[in-house]
Amino acid sequence: QLHLVESGGGLVQAGGSLRLSCTASGAGHFPTHATSWWRQAPGKELELVAAAGWTGEETKYADSVKGRFTIVRDNTKNTVYLQMNSLEPEDTAIYYCAAGAAKFPAGYSGHYDSWGQGTQVTVYS
Repeated sequence: QLHLVESGGGLVQAGGSLRLSCTASGAGHFPTHATSWWRQAPGKELELVAAAGWTGEETKYADSVKGRFTIVRDNTKNTVYLQMNSLEPEDTAIYYCAAGAAKFPAGYSGHYDSWGQGTQVTVYS
């Protein structure tokens, strides 16, 4: 398993941008893990935001963030990023990074066995 630490959350006005980072450490081998970003808003279920496979070329996005968010991974730094542009108040949530020992990304949480503690993103209008 990997130990994941997120950073980069904060308070931003609607229309603004944030970049979340998730850095991995521990016994696992980051480059051979699929990585993902999830979010959970108050009173709502956990939902997949974006996911990427080993190389970062295979990706998945929630329909609500397509064209606004981009997942990028840097295997030399054991880090995955979530670039969030054109933020909306509906994007307000705790964002979690997750990784799983698989080549390709998947849209269900059970695919990932390492999870970070989360970082708060708040978008105000």
